[in-house]
Amino acid sequence: MDKIIIVGGGSAGWMTASTLIKTFPDKDITVIESPKYPTIGVGESTLGRIKNWIEYLGIDEKSFMKATDASFKLSIKFTDFYTKGESFHYPFGTPHIEGNRAGLNDWWFKKFFKPDTPYSDYADCLFPNMSLVNQNKFSNKAIPEINFNPKQDAAYHFDAIKFGQYLKNEYCLPKGVKYIQEDIQEIKQNENGIESLNGKYSADLFIDCSGFKGLLINETLKEPFESYADILINDSAWAIQIPYQDKEKELVAYTNCTAIENGWVWRAPLWSRIGTGYVYSSKFVTDENALKEFKKHLNIPEGNFRNIKIPKVGIHKRIWVKNVVAIGLSAGFIEPLESNGLFAVHEFVMKLIRNIQRDNVSQWDRDNFNFSCKKSFREFAEFVALHYALSHRDDTEYWKHMLNKEWCENLINLKPPSITGFQMAVNDRNTNFTYDIRGGLHCIAAGMHWAPTDLTSVFYENCDADYEKWKKDWSKEIIQLDVKKFFFNDEIKKLPSLKEYLEKNIYNVN
Repeated sequence: MDKIIIVGGGSAGWMTASTLIKTFPDKDITVIESPKYPTIGVGESTLGRIKNWIEYLGIDEKSFMKATDASFKLSIKFTDFYTKGESFHYPFGTPHIEGNRAGLNDWWFKKFFKPDTPYSDYADCLFPNMSLVNQNKFSNKAIPEINFNPKQDAAYHFDAIKFGQYLKNEYCLPKGVKYIQEDIQEIKQNENGIESLNGKYSADLFIDCSGFKGLLINETLKEPFESYADILINDSAWAIQIPYQDKEKELVAYTNCTAIENGWVWRAPLWSRIGTGYVYSSKFVTDENALKEFKKHLNIPEGNFRNIKIPKVGIHKRIWVKNVVAIGLSAGFIEPLESNGLFAVHEFVMKLIRNIQRDNVSQWDRDNFNFSCKKSFREFAEFVALHYALSHRDDTEYWKHMLNKEWCENLINLKPPSITGFQMAVNDRNTNFTYDIRGGLHCIAAGMHWAPTDLTSVFYENCDADYEKWKKDWSKEIIQLDVKKFFFNDEIKKLPSLKEYLEKNIYNVN
């Protein structure tokens, strides 16, 4: 694996090149990019683990943010997903359950005995960084008093095209990555996979970052594709960039996802503008009517709207075949909900590195990589699908379809080959009566009113149905949750707003 060629630039290609040149500075790494095909460039919202990746590469955060029009992100907000008129947050970081009697379930006893408590209160009580979100404040320094650590509890909004260019010009090329602008016209194969490109470029490993096209993995090696269309039906999007009307108010530290007639609208606030788009299913609405719905939602009659088609949802049967590895859209695609696109890129690349550090590469190494990537990818896809499965909206045919759909055959046929995704969610609720603190299921379940336990089960399991006794018994824990929330909010009152912080510390605005 001394010589590696990456086919395709964009975010995936340059993230892959950056990671490889950081890990293997003595390897011969080349990016071949077509001058004809533009990158999609709408991956503007990221997840917390991108901070791990930035830290690993040793990238200076301030210069990176200035170059990519970036802002900070602390959470994802879901509006009108469960039903119209309700919203909830899935914050980054780890819930604060120190001193809790029943871990995450303390909050559910608060809801049982104080039923007027809104479901959005779940994140407010358990996640310290919700105090920052709710007051639109920010600190890039740890706040130990409330267990807030921006290295673990924050991500970014940024311009995906500028991000790729930054990695190319400021990181990869200075470190020795070779760059060729050329269309691939000829691909020669042998028993090991790809022998050469255009009759002159050969390598030990070829990495396909050519987007949905999948020039190597799909068009050349013909690797079968496993569709996820049975659980994820959205296949189209309209996207547009819009200016701020009130930047102090609109520049928030979260991506807002709002469910509308036939899908959902993202809103990602960057430093200088807002990126927004409508993800929908062409099975339920035409492109023209979807654009009308989007314009109505934005209250913008005209603009530079761009239509994006998602040719397929799912993943290739194998993403490492012979001497070809697919990363990014060429490997697979879920849909933009939960900001999973760039997340899959850096996670797949790190898994690749784990499997090419020995003297040689065997089929066992390839199989390990494929298993690890496909397992995490499928789990993420089912997590995204749960946002629709747990919804109770029924105001359009699209949402009625989600409400009445059978989501997982293994649940129906009682066949649990592996406890992941859908089955993990159901197993945790029905066997453990609590959700795992890791991951986001517990936040999404709270926003969707899908309690891990309930008073009926508590009374039944304990052979004790004395409501007033239970209420009195849990009063201390309920009060403690409210005390924590008040403490979180009070500790950060003196912090600057997100806009003020960025002006002073990143963009040097006087």
